[in-house]
Amino acid sequence: MTEKITILGTGPAGLTAAIYSARANLNPLVIEGLQAGGQLTLTSDVENYPGFSDGILGPDLMSNFRKQAERFGARFVFGDVIKVDLKQKPFKLYIEKENFETQTLILSTGASANLFGLPNEKRLIGKGVSTCATCDGFFFRGKEIAVAGGGDSACEEATFLTKFAAKVILIHRRDKLRASKIMQERVFKNPKIQILWDTVIEDVIGEKEVTGLKLKNIKTSKQDELKLAGVFVAIGHTPNTLLFRDQIAMDEKGYIKTFGGTKTSIPGVFAAGDVQDPVYRQAVTAAGTGCMAAIDTERFLESEHK
Repeated sequence: MTEKITILGTGPAGLTAAIYSARANLNPLVIEGLQAGGQLTLTSDVENYPGFSDGILGPDLMSNFRKQAERFGARFVFGDVIKVDLKQKPFKLYIEKENFETQTLILSTGASANLFGLPNEKRLIGKGVSTCATCDGFFFRGKEIAVAGGGDSACEEATFLTKFAAKVILIHRRDKLRASKIMQERVFKNPKIQILWDTVIEDVIGEKEVTGLKLKNIKTSKQDELKLAGVFVAIGHTPNTLLFRDQIAMDEKGYIKTFGGTKTSIPGVFAAGDVQDPVYRQAVTAAGTGCMAAIDTERFLESEHK
């Protein structure tokens, strides 16, 4: 059986696409990988998603998305896609022991925040370790926090966080920043930002929440501990597009290129959410492009059958 529409990914983009396409009677098949729900499942409180005046837990928000999609008839298959063939129609998807064919495809596999790989880093994500200043900055009002990184993202996050934090310590492993001149100037001129040069984080300290960092100066080898309430890891994101390499147009960082909405370089394949968005990376913008992808897909199918 060839599916009309298949959606890869169950973050805000994929599940919104599932809701819209299910309500359009397209009977979508949704394939969820190992990190079902996307990055929001790693977030504790979400206070910037419209409609939840008291905030909502990330996993609960994603559970609501999924229930809504299921209510309208979206079907779910669990498993990681290990291979795709986008070079011929119908498109082919290989999931361990199962194969699927589909007329159209929405790619919403998201992007993964780059982490250092420290022993306690993943354990304390959402408990003081964050990869999104826009999402979590508010929770650190009046506190001392750190930002790890030296590029534009790190400088932008550090500057943004000074709106909330009493002090922001920018930790960088080199003796100069990699950020653009204008971003560097903003950091240097901000009295709330202190820079620790030539320093790496060896681990995050804390049982139930972050209480500090273990640091090491790479020039002197001196080790130290820094007490603070949180750390923002700002060393970039990697789009989850390895599966599609050499089959679809991407930018130099691996984000899928979209045209005129959510269309990709392959007719019948659409992309939504962080997999095609290196700029905003918010749940609400991902959901918006998920809606767009579902509508674009519905129109594509209609045009095919005229």
